[in-house]
Amino acid sequence: MIMKKILLVASFFIFAIAANAQRYAIVDTKFILDKIPEYQDAQKKIDQISEQWQKEIDDKQSVLDKMYKDYEAEQVMLSDDLKKKREDELFNKEKEVRDLQRKRFGFEGDLFKKRQELVKPVQDKVYNAIQKIAVNRMYDFILDKSEGITVIFADPKLDKSDDVLRELGIK
Repeated sequence: MIMKKILLVASFFIFAIAANAQRYAIVDTKFILDKIPEYQDAQKKIDQISEQWQKEIDDKQSVLDKMYKDYEAEQVMLSDDLKKKREDELFNKEKEVRDLQRKRFGFEGDLFKKRQELVKPVQDKVYNAIQKIAVNRMYDFILDKSEGITVIFADPKLDKSDDVLRELGIK
């Protein structure tokens, strides 16, 4: 009789814990994206464009390097005015190369924009599929293991940020 009560209480306790347990899943978005032909095509296009832009920069850098060599070789024969003019040309050409590099590969540059244009729609599709699975299968959160562990979906009811702010006295 006591044994039945203990088993009943233990069963109830296990059921209560299981009912409150959070359900989670892990995905590897890099693995998923690598299997999507649209993503592979987008990556190839980005690589081609990147190589083309890098060649453009390398060509301009070669011209600049030649200008420097020519200047160094002729510097002793140039008047002060010509030296100043050539130095200004070198400075402008160097600035042109740096500006082009920043425009193509800098923060929010052309490469970033091209990646947003070509890759983001595929990433959004994957995210939407993950979110749909999370809702349909009642996962509380889904972790992405592709680049460290990051949460890519979390049930909003689990977010306790407002509670923390209240605890800190911030409304």
